[in-house]
Amino acid sequence: MANAECGVRNAERIGRWSLALPRAASRFHPRRAAALRGRAPVTPGLSVNLQHLETSATIAVSQEAKRRRAAGEDVIDLGAGEPDFATPAIPAEAGLKAIREGKTKYPANEGILELRSAAATHLSLSAGGRPVNADHIVVSNGSKQSLFNACFTVFGPGDVVAIPAPAWVSYPQIVHLARARPVLIPGAPEWGLKVSVRELERMLPAATGLILNSPCNPTGSVYTHGELKALATWAKARHIWVIADEIYRRIHYGTGPAPSFLDLPDEFLERVIVIYGVSKAYAMTGWRIGLALAPAAVAKAMAALQSHTTTGANHPAQYAAAAALSDPRVEEDVARMVAEFRRRRDLVVARFRQAVPGVEFVEPLGAFYFFFRVDSFGGISGTEFCTRLVAEKGVALVPGAAFGDDRWVRLSYAAATADIERALDRIVSFAKKLGD
Repeated sequence: MANAECGVRNAERIGRWSLALPRAASRFHPRRAAALRGRAPVTPGLSVNLQHLETSATIAVSQEAKRRRAAGEDVIDLGAGEPDFATPAIPAEAGLKAIREGKTKYPANEGILELRSAAATHLSLSAGGRPVNADHIVVSNGSKQSLFNACFTVFGPGDVVAIPAPAWVSYPQIVHLARARPVLIPGAPEWGLKVSVRELERMLPAATGLILNSPCNPTGSVYTHGELKALATWAKARHIWVIADEIYRRIHYGTGPAPSFLDLPDEFLERVIVIYGVSKAYAMTGWRIGLALAPAAVAKAMAALQSHTTTGANHPAQYAAAAALSDPRVEEDVARMVAEFRRRRDLVVARFRQAVPGVEFVEPLGAFYFFFRVDSFGGISGTEFCTRLVAEKGVALVPGAAFGDDRWVRLSYAAATADIERALDRIVSFAKKLGD
């Protein structure tokens, strides 16, 4: 089942699934691979719906860092995927104004028109002025719910969803919850851990769906316009649904926003859902506003699904998000934040090149993550590296197992520069100890 008309019926269907991973994925973390094959143990008494479900590893790392700090330990948390900046004043005031004006009742299920119109204009301007219909936008409680709605609407039993890996922790989990089968496709190290059409065709010719994240969490890699067009051409020829997670699009170290599926001609967008939001680039993670731009029938189905889960997103927060996406002064705030992320990126990259030569890493072109490989330190896994690092040096990072490959570790430089510098000192010291 891979069509919008039957998408909202996913929640009513019951079935089991299994997954045969490609052989190339065998280098991924064994526990994650086993879970993706459908071999995860089922806790007695719990629904089969949750048999593959695991707690978010990134959230767990941050919680552990907070626990250690509360216990009096000196812990620097570079695991959180959350900007350390305050929400810009203009959207913050817009949210407060909405509260003062009593805009605290149930909002429209698909999102208030003010926000959908602001988002349509914003996306249009960032894609060279292409028309974007506000009626095709659904507002949700964060982009994670937008992804959930999208997967439940276009994927179901029998669908096979390709996910380039390393991949954000929630993609496979959400696909499983939609009763489809996620398949991680390993990216090429020499290509920034991105995947090509050739790899997708070789490893998963029977795919019915694709989830693509660019700029990518956890690698910071960015797909070029040509690469996106090649993937879109492949997907169109095979009638594959594409969910393009572009939540980090504005955090791009090139000129302007990162390349987008919205930069492509209409003929490539008939089965594409674009995920966007204000959490990352606008430092509004706690406001919980995400967006999905989809074909009309899919948008209608996603809104129907949401009407039976959370209904409309936080009402005052929608006015804050509308201000963030429409006021040009906020774009100046975003530009300053992106410039600071770039400076921190340069700091981390330079320090690794100078102090830990020979360690493989992906040089980020977007987002705010640095992904580096640790198995060269005597074969240590990412999980062991992170466990020992926080215990011995007081630095919290996220092991690559969370993203499908436990040879790597993710560092978030969405933190104060002073904290990053102190953490780098400790990481370098720990790496040298492992190398002795």
